Amino acid sequence: MRRVAAYGLTIAVTVVGSCAVRGAAPRDDAERRAVAFLAREVPAWSRDNHCFSCHNNGDAARALLAAKGRPYGPSADALVDTLGWLERPERWDTTAVDPAISDKTLARLQFATALASAVEQGRIGNRKLLVQAAELVANDQSPDGSWPIGARGSLGTPATYGRPLATALGRQALASAGANRFAAPIARAERWLREQPLENVLDASAVLIGLSPDRPGDHSVRRRGFELLKRAQTDRGGWGPFVRSPPEPFDTALALLAMSRWEDHTEVASLLRRGRAYLVASQNEDGSWTETTRPAGGESYAQRISTSGWATLALLATENP
Repeated sequence: MRRVAAYGLTIAVTVVGSCAVRGAAPRDDAERRAVAFLAREVPAWSRDNHCFSCHNNGDAARALLAAKGRPYGPSADALVDTLGWLERPERWDTTAVDPAISDKTLARLQFATALASAVEQGRIGNRKLLVQAAELVANDQSPDGSWPIGARGSLGTPATYGRPLATALGRQALASAGANRFAAPIARAERWLREQPLENVLDASAVLIGLSPDRPGDHSVRRRGFELLKRAQTDRGGWGPFVRSPPEPFDTALALLAMSRWEDHTEVASLLRRGRAYLVASQNEDGSWTETTRPAGGESYAQRISTSGWATLALLATENP
């Protein structure tokens, strides 16, 4: 797998209310630089390695798809190869894929999630492909309702998800393909998420991401997840994997995405602003974020790209907190 050296330099960006202030960065400068970074890296992987990867063509591609319609959105060329790959779910297991991917369940889930985003954004018009991909994802679900990615109780990472986040995203992918068609596996996933003990930021984020805010019966568990996230926010504005852990970009991105789904926007506004400020301040000069790894401080190209994809998704989802 291609690797990159860790960047020691981070930049602090002061968010101001008006771009007319002398020397002030535009309000969307962080998003603009993040999208530019991913627009370079996403097509580079398949071009240079002659295969497709969960990190570039999954997580990072989803972030580029989410930037559609923004003034700084990526050019069509940045996603051509990825979209061609996502349109062939029958080949996901049989053709050249990043050799670092040993977990086919993870790969199918990540590609299916990216495909769902492409269909939602109108970049792929054939919804039958999404149903085909969702069938693959549903077949990977465990009898207990979860997607068995990572050891039980282990912390997920940006590129490998872990069981709670995988289950939340698996449930979303099935719902995108057809809530009625996939009602049974969706119900199993929701039951599994409701039963989680919520011991860390990833657990709490997965519950808020995976359970619908419109279902009254889920309010209690979602409230428990939200309260954990409130307690876990650090003085720097970001989140680490546990309450009182130092903040990390990935954990912060998940918490922001989770709280962006909270129904009381007044209650979350200040939390979102502080979390966004942490991501902006920790962004690297090239538009990326230093990879979140377990344990912290490791180097991994895959985790760097996925960390940057998740951070970009979080900024896009909370542009107006």
